[in-house]
Amino acid sequence: MLFLELALIRWLGSNIVHLSYFSNFVLLGSFLGIGVGFLVSRRSWSLIPLAPALLALLVLGVRLFPVSLDRTGSEVIYFTSLTATGPPAWLVLPLVFAVVALVIAGPAEIVGRCFADLSPLTAYRWDLVGSLAGISLFTVLSFMWAPPVVWGVIVAVAFLLLVPHLKRVLAIAAGVVLVGTLLVESTAAGTSWSPYYKITTRDVVPGNPDFVDIAVNGVPHQLMAPAQWKLDQGEQQYSTPYLRIKDNSLDEVLIVGAGSGSDVAITLSKGATHVDAVDIDPRIMQIGVERNPDRAYQSPRVTRHVNDGRAFLQSTDKKYDLILFALPDSLTLVSGASQIRLESFLFTDRAIEEAREHLEPDGSFAMYNYYRETWLIDRLAGTAASVFGHTPCVDTFAGAQAVVTVARDPDHQQCETAYQPSGQVVAPATDDRPFLYFKGDRFPSMYLWAIAAMLFVSALALRLLGGSFRSMRPYADLFFMGAAFLLLETKNVATFALLFGTTWLVNALVFAGVLVVVLAAVETTRRVRTPSLPVVFAGIAGALALAYVIQPDWLLGLPFVPRLAVAVLLAFLPIYLANIAFAKRFSESGDSQAAFAVNILGAIVGGCLEYSALLTGYANLLLIVGGLYLLAFVLKPKASALVNT
Repeated sequence: MLFLELALIRWLGSNIVHLSYFSNFVLLGSFLGIGVGFLVSRRSWSLIPLAPALLALLVLGVRLFPVSLDRTGSEVIYFTSLTATGPPAWLVLPLVFAVVALVIAGPAEIVGRCFADLSPLTAYRWDLVGSLAGISLFTVLSFMWAPPVVWGVIVAVAFLLLVPHLKRVLAIAAGVVLVGTLLVESTAAGTSWSPYYKITTRDVVPGNPDFVDIAVNGVPHQLMAPAQWKLDQGEQQYSTPYLRIKDNSLDEVLIVGAGSGSDVAITLSKGATHVDAVDIDPRIMQIGVERNPDRAYQSPRVTRHVNDGRAFLQSTDKKYDLILFALPDSLTLVSGASQIRLESFLFTDRAIEEAREHLEPDGSFAMYNYYRETWLIDRLAGTAASVFGHTPCVDTFAGAQAVVTVARDPDHQQCETAYQPSGQVVAPATDDRPFLYFKGDRFPSMYLWAIAAMLFVSALALRLLGGSFRSMRPYADLFFMGAAFLLLETKNVATFALLFGTTWLVNALVFAGVLVVVLAAVETTRRVRTPSLPVVFAGIAGALALAYVIQPDWLLGLPFVPRLAVAVLLAFLPIYLANIAFAKRFSESGDSQAAFAVNILGAIVGGCLEYSALLTGYANLLLIVGGLYLLAFVLKPKASALVNT
């Protein structure tokens, strides 16, 4: 189930651009599917034979009707003005949510039947072991840059083994369609896969390999072209930072978002003695090594670093004459369980402050991108001004490109014109609220409609398959435990992204770590006499209070090892205690299938509540988590009721 869920999040996001920004639709659809599967497992009919066929139809339909460009609107936290081709979001998102739920419900039904045959904690234990196997396998494939056809073969074989013998003809046919469709995509000319993106390359001028268009997940990402062409005929933003600095040598330069190497080549042409080139995506950097016409990455003056830009700044003591944030737009989210984008923590006030701390006394900082929105340009300029203590140089071109340049010492910058904001300046993004593209004035209505639709469908499925809500009353506490747990998990994803980088490996390790901690809690409950539930819930409250008081920003100045130790303690202690409480309560349930289904459906509510971080910030999510666990404690049935259930 977990392997299939991760594969769907990655693959659907690469072909439906809407899901690059709403990937938790797939995550929450998967949770609904798990809940539905567990509830169906108590009935005589089955969804198992339909799951592989639905998966094949989903993959085939998405390949036939892909969404290749993002849509726009003031309601969407995205800065581009490109418009989408393909089915509209209002049709795509509900369909994906529903079909993913039905696909996941197949294997979930099998797991649910196992829960009926085993004791609750034994079943849950092996469910966690399987989850660890799934995430480990997918992590290995990500490390190997494996294309989706490999994922498809694994899923097709798994379905073939799981589907009842008499229904295997349909599973075989579905597997052929699934693998065949993914094989065509995986072997398409100019297509490759990194741990983050589906990457396609195309020669802009046929027969001229010097001009290469690089697109990721169906969105134009960067144009790799000769440095001199970009300076002479291309876009002015590449040369502007060098015009705005004066009396400043370029002995050491840091470029964050180095990509395929064009910015590096331009910096070398400006006389840089040494360049540290940082990019989070290894495949895009490899394309630059293989095809950049200036051979910038082959220069002995360049050192390549595959890393998150913020994490690199935190790991080095080096001082630079110039730091460039060069077009670092990720076009994707960190994971299906968080609204954090890959570059979110790169544009907070604390991140710009860290860049300033890594400048020489006469050093300069610059960032440029296709910001398009004037309020966003003003926000970034205002952030630079508040950090550096003086007004930066701001240059805009064609209403789309913008360059913000600021020297550590104002005497070392030379602006063409004095910058004046176009209107009210939005406050800088912070590490607690790293949503650069969100003004913060109101909650996006599209999110509200989407959340309401997901909750309605989930409640309807629970009512139709689980019976009356009154009959589920004994498991109401497990519902709120599920909501609290997923919200706590997504908060920790954001925290670890801040402390250690938004790389795919950090994300995978966090999820694997959560599963290990949950498994440890189950084993503790199975083997050791644990305190009573009131004592455990008191421990949860104390652990959440500790995590709330000790802010992640306080840990940024610590060396790596103590920072990791404290982060693990603060993140995993409440998770461990919460799962001690869940395991104790789950072991007492009279119907483990219904209890687990209600818990999983509660997780859907927790996933929706993660959007509240847009207004509350991530630290205050712990208050919501605490409130949910308090509700779980209050609604916990008395001992006599537990015997009856």
